[in-house]
Amino acid sequence: MAKHLKLILGDQLNSKHSWFKESDPDVCFVLMEMRQETDYVVHHIQKVLSIFIAMRAFASQLEEKGHQVQYLRLDDPKNTQSLSDNLDMLIAEHKASHFSYLLPDEYRLDTQLKEFCAERDLKMEAVDTEHFLSEREHLGRFFKGKKTYLMESFYRDMRKKYDILMEDGEPLTGKWNYDQQNRNKLKDTSLLLPPLDQSRDVAEMRQWLEEQGVKTIGTVPNDRLNWPCTRKEAIEVLRYFCEKLFAHFGTYQDAMHSEDRFLFHSRLSFALNVKLISPLEVVRQVEKYWMGHQEQVDIAQAEGFIRQILGWREYMRGVYWAKMPDYEQLNYFGHERALPKWFWTGDTKMHCLRHAITQSLEEAYAHHIQRLMVTGNFLLLAGVAPEEVDRWYLGIYVDAFQWVELTNTRGMSQFADGGIVGTKPYVSSANYIDKMSNYCGSCHYVKSKKTGDKACPFNSLYWDFYARNEDKLAKNPRIGMAYRTWEKMKDKKEIREQAAFYLKHLDEL
Repeated sequence: MAKHLKLILGDQLNSKHSWFKESDPDVCFVLMEMRQETDYVVHHIQKVLSIFIAMRAFASQLEEKGHQVQYLRLDDPKNTQSLSDNLDMLIAEHKASHFSYLLPDEYRLDTQLKEFCAERDLKMEAVDTEHFLSEREHLGRFFKGKKTYLMESFYRDMRKKYDILMEDGEPLTGKWNYDQQNRNKLKDTSLLLPPLDQSRDVAEMRQWLEEQGVKTIGTVPNDRLNWPCTRKEAIEVLRYFCEKLFAHFGTYQDAMHSEDRFLFHSRLSFALNVKLISPLEVVRQVEKYWMGHQEQVDIAQAEGFIRQILGWREYMRGVYWAKMPDYEQLNYFGHERALPKWFWTGDTKMHCLRHAITQSLEEAYAHHIQRLMVTGNFLLLAGVAPEEVDRWYLGIYVDAFQWVELTNTRGMSQFADGGIVGTKPYVSSANYIDKMSNYCGSCHYVKSKKTGDKACPFNSLYWDFYARNEDKLAKNPRIGMAYRTWEKMKDKKEIREQAAFYLKHLDEL
């Protein structure tokens, strides 16, 4: 019997962790599939499958390297489906005198494990996951005393700390950020390539999950799951990105197109978020590839990609740990409206939303602009309650874990934090969506119309949002132009009446 139990959660599959350097007969690693984790929100079927497949593969690899592993499957008769109860059962079974766990990335699990340890008479230890590039508390210290957390200053500090795209303490080319070059509409679809095919048949496992009574959303088209679920597969995805997609990533990272669901995005987010691959190795590999292929890949592509991981990903995690648990309750605009029913089906006449939601249901994925400026934009304009928005995003995306979902949705997308993450709400009329996509051309609604028959809902809802929140937003220096334009508009009454009609009939749009 092992004297020391070490817990590994489903998003802690870091094979490079120091825990695994050598095997110890007194140590048993514990992994569990639990209803506690499948049921706290309704998850996408591909998310549950991907995590379970990745966990099982990881456990097998540990055993192959000589480690002792106890793996509780969802249908194990001993499985209580509760983390605390399972740990009590296993500690008693092993007569363990010592329990260790890797620091969870979600506040609820961090709290649960702290409470578990406080109530048990055992040697307890919490250990870093050795994955992220900054400690939990780093960002809070970095912005101590500041109301707004400016990502750019944090990002520059991280670039210096890890010497990424730097030379003699200064950014290569003398420029830190190429965001202005990363906002192009995709017109030439001949550039597009399919994602790397790593698909596996999951028909049997999907059926098993259904038999266990796990409630999920979404589908697995043809029962083929195409997410990297092992470290080897994650490395293959990174290589494919560098060789095939990288040259156009930055240029079109904000673009959307109805003919392609992934464009030039890497599809590494799931592998990163369950720690099959580390952010530092991804960033260094991308930097190395760019340095060796500067004739084919310009620096705007490299900087744009690296900023997402070294900047945004670390930054969002830092905000989460600096502001929880209060952050989860923030609702700056007091929004209370229910989520439109078609967010669960994609059955809407708005082409942009139909495409983004249908894609999310079929792929468990949408890229950041689809999430921010299509689905998130609409939900903010419509005044949907932030907790409903959180549940939808946390459940539907394969890469969604609360530490990254909450700050992106309640902060960046919904401005429910009143400006901690973003300096202004990310809202737009149809004009922006048309500028960045080909969605509007085949839509039921008319992108140029604010009022009247088939007027695009984004247009009237956009102006109505500003009108009803003038007391909160008018003094924001980044929004002044919108209010000056609104003041000059002669059809205010008609626009607000149109918006009121659409808000009353959200489920029919």
